[in-house]
Amino acid sequence: MPGQQKRKHQRRDEAERAAARFAPDLGRWEVLFETQDGAEWRDHMRRLRASDTQIDWSAVRIDTLCGRTVHPTTFRLSLFVPN
Repeated sequence: MPGQQKRKHQRRDEAERAAARFAPDLGRWEVLFETQDGAEWRDHMRRLRASDTQIDWSAVRIDTLCGRTVHPTTFRLSLFVPN
């Protein structure tokens, strides 16, 4: 398929840049919001995107920790804080 190798290399290079930017020795991930309610998660994200223009969304990590009956699914929003 034409261009497939180029896209593959671009994705790999982007992943390497992100790994270097968010290396553990350069800072830490700070949890901004965490919930187990999906509706609350969507509402909070919608309000945050609309109101807070100070957040650098390229330095935000969204985690969905999938659980089972014992551990329910948890949604977590973290921001990278440099040292």
